[in-house]
Amino acid sequence: MTGRLRRAGDRAVLVETGDPAVTVAVAAALRAADLPEVEDLVPAASTVLVRVGRGTDLDDFGRRVLDLAARAGVDPAVPVDRPDEELVIPVVYDGPDLADVAARTGLSEAEVVAAHTGTAWRAAFVGFAPGFAYLIGGDPRLQTPRRPQSRPSVPAGSVALAGDYSAVYPRESPGGWQLIGTTTATLWDETATPAATIRPGRRVRFRAVGRRS
Repeated sequence: MTGRLRRAGDRAVLVETGDPAVTVAVAAALRAADLPEVEDLVPAASTVLVRVGRGTDLDDFGRRVLDLAARAGVDPAVPVDRPDEELVIPVVYDGPDLADVAARTGLSEAEVVAAHTGTAWRAAFVGFAPGFAYLIGGDPRLQTPRRPQSRPSVPAGSVALAGDYSAVYPRESPGGWQLIGTTTATLWDETATPAATIRPGRRVRFRAVGRRS
């Protein structure tokens, strides 16, 4: 992996990865390195923001970060997964857009479900809303665009697709993704620590527990 590094103020650097899968690997490598200067890691679609403590020499720290980033996903000594146990999410595939996704992808509805459940996904980053994890690594046949118009309200637990990603809406919110199913799993709980069930790097697998009649 090759990356570019930018300063982000006087207490952070931004690693530009260019790809969500590389972002996951870089963030995992930085976590595994247990760098004492690091106060927070914030992965996004194609970057990792690394915030450090006051007084850190950003030039020296940046060189070490780039070295770790260059080896991420290449050096077998650098893990690419978090130690979290794989999260299995039960889904009833009853989403209002399931037929549209099937038509767009050229798959049958049953094949869409099989493709969605047949691969372990991985959380690349969290954004849009608290606890909303962008999952990557699914079957490439499921690539589908967002809806032309967003819905003003998407129910909590809606399982969705958009582009290369899948996600579960952790609470009711507007949204323009293609809705293919629903789950009763709780993915955001403000009283829990951490509040988000799916954090960057975690593996997720969907399990079909029913289809619409």
